[in-house]
Amino acid sequence: MTVPVALLLLGILTAVAGPRLLARADWTDREPVVALWVWQCVVAAVLLCCALSMTLSAAAAWEVARGHLFASAPHGVADAYPLAATGSWAAVTAVTLACAGLWSGAMLVREIAGARAGRRRRRAELRLRAPLLPGEEGSADRLVVLEGERSDAWWLPGAPPRLVVTTAALRRLKGRQLDAVLAHEQGHAQARHDWLLHCSAALAGGFPQIPVFAAFRDEMHRLVELAADDMASRRHGRLTTALALVELNEDRGVFGPGPAGHAHLPQRVDRLLAAPDRLPARHRLRLTATAALVPVVPVLVALVPGLRALG
Repeated sequence: MTVPVALLLLGILTAVAGPRLLARADWTDREPVVALWVWQCVVAAVLLCCALSMTLSAAAAWEVARGHLFASAPHGVADAYPLAATGSWAAVTAVTLACAGLWSGAMLVREIAGARAGRRRRRAELRLRAPLLPGEEGSADRLVVLEGERSDAWWLPGAPPRLVVTTAALRRLKGRQLDAVLAHEQGHAQARHDWLLHCSAALAGGFPQIPVFAAFRDEMHRLVELAADDMASRRHGRLTTALALVELNEDRGVFGPGPAGHAHLPQRVDRLLAAPDRLPARHRLRLTATAALVPVVPVLVALVPGLRALG
């Protein structure tokens, strides 16, 4: 079996087995930050398998690409890769994977451009509804209060970032609940969760037929909320954070019977109230280190023939 084929099969295996193993794991809700890292490593390994397979397939199909790839390699390394025997499928594989990579980049650019346009539009609306007062021009963390009959609060990224709260939410939030909401949204901003959401949405939108990317997008939306909940609860308590979630969303029908647009909210509140024990630090470190090794496997597969030739 040639190395490009082995890398493609490894990518397929990772794409199939990774989400299934994570779906069966009982620790992801307890450690959402670790789960986010594991998901990123799984998807990175899949993409790395495709990228390395594309590179070696191009080297097998075209002598120019092969020369550039092994230009600085020691003597005998290029001969260790049986690329000349791969057949005419190598060019098709290289072109297909290259097109997939370009399509992924285009989807990411479209996602980011759409998000920036949306932010500009929301900031323009915010300036109209809540203009800056004298002396507020230099405020870095401005809390913006909007007149509204619906309880809502959201973080508006940008320079500077803004936490926007409606007057209905202020009437419902009591005590330190507003601080918990602020800490939750700041958790999103500090961890740059928007980039995770953009990347996962771009992959899922660009390749809707590939289940691993759809699962990656769905889990990113769920896990970033759990991670932000944990940041808020560590600062202001689990009960305060849970009550803030209830007060903000109770009149939307989220906690009643029937379908709701925020299906994870009741589970988030139950999780905060149940206060699940965190994994031991040694277990978290082991999971983090194991996940970090997943993207290393395709690199080792690609390097094995060359290392054997050198050994």
